[in-house]
Amino acid sequence: MAIGVVLNTPLISRTASLLLSGGAVGSMTLVAFAPAQAARTPHTVVTNTVTVASTSAVSRQQKRAAIAVRYAKAQIGDRYKYGGNGPSSWDCSGLVRASWRKAGVKLPRVTYSQYRAVKKKVSWSHLRSGDLVFFYNKGHVGIYVGKGYMIHAPSSGKRVQKVKLGSYYHHHFSGAVRPG
Repeated sequence: MAIGVVLNTPLISRTASLLLSGGAVGSMTLVAFAPAQAARTPHTVVTNTVTVASTSAVSRQQKRAAIAVRYAKAQIGDRYKYGGNGPSSWDCSGLVRASWRKAGVKLPRVTYSQYRAVKKKVSWSHLRSGDLVFFYNKGHVGIYVGKGYMIHAPSSGKRVQKVKLGSYYHHHFSGAVRPG
């Protein structure tokens, strides 16, 4: 939620607009910007030299992530196939690529390229639903779906499944990215 307020006080030499936006954990952020910038509804607001992402950019990423996760969940039970791109058999990178494509985000085909292509890197402790989680020196990828679980296409002879990210996966974790 964003609220625009215009202030004109003796302490402020010109009229400024203020943007109040609620963060994911309930914190409030106060951002001032010039009236000309307030008239536009930008995805980012530049204040002097500081850039602040608006809530609309964050919510757009979260909506895309929800679409990708929903698509991945619908594939649970499909067969694993090396090089599989669907629609009924997948390998790990093919599954995450198709899931995010359904959400309107294009990703490269292989795990290493997927990791490099997404600029937003994420730590284990800051994972959010939709993040791509990489294991075994980025040779395997899954989609984090929240509450400590991921969906992935594990290996030959197995099916797409939702698994708990316990100590085994934490030990083999090699990075995560946030597409969208």
